[in-house]
Amino acid sequence: MSEGALSDKMRQLSQPILLPSARFLGRLGLTPNMLTILGMLAYAAAAVVLASGHPGWCAVILIVFSPLDVLDGTLARDSGLETRFGAFLDASVDRYEEFLVYTGLLYYLLAHLNEGALAAVLVITALSGSFFVSYTRAKAEALGFECSVGILTRFERIVLFIFAIITGWIKPVLIIISIFTFVTTFQRMTVVAKQSGRK
Repeated sequence: MSEGALSDKMRQLSQPILLPSARFLGRLGLTPNMLTILGMLAYAAAAVVLASGHPGWCAVILIVFSPLDVLDGTLARDSGLETRFGAFLDASVDRYEEFLVYTGLLYYLLAHLNEGALAAVLVITALSGSFFVSYTRAKAEALGFECSVGILTRFERIVLFIFAIITGWIKPVLIIISIFTFVTTFQRMTVVAKQSGRK
């Protein structure tokens, strides 16, 4: 794992909790791909709840079920069930999850808080920045580069998202996500450029 990604460090520190949890879910008969799909369904539920005007319950769902984003991979590695399709499915579902919750947030802002065009632009910009961060890593790793660095990875983004809907500081947090996802994208492009130069 590359240095600098807080999510990687948090995953390492959480192993004493994650590994037993993953093994427990495995004993219940759940496979890594099942956990991935279950996580997407939870994000869909969170999006619907948020769009219905209940940000607090949306936060609860995300706090309870977002660890599935890590547990599926943990279970796959521990049980020897890692597959290329599983990795592809996990990465694809991650993008759907972000799309779902940001869509729910957009509806919440427009329908319940009577926000206007600025809020819509911020949601779209934050979501686009998140996709750029994910795409640069996926493309870099497909080309054989290490590219998990960055100041605002998926872990930090979901923490900020939950913080925003709990506190109501949605637009300021969206501005932060928008700025630092593009900073992260530039960081990853720079890292890949350096690796490419060495090769």
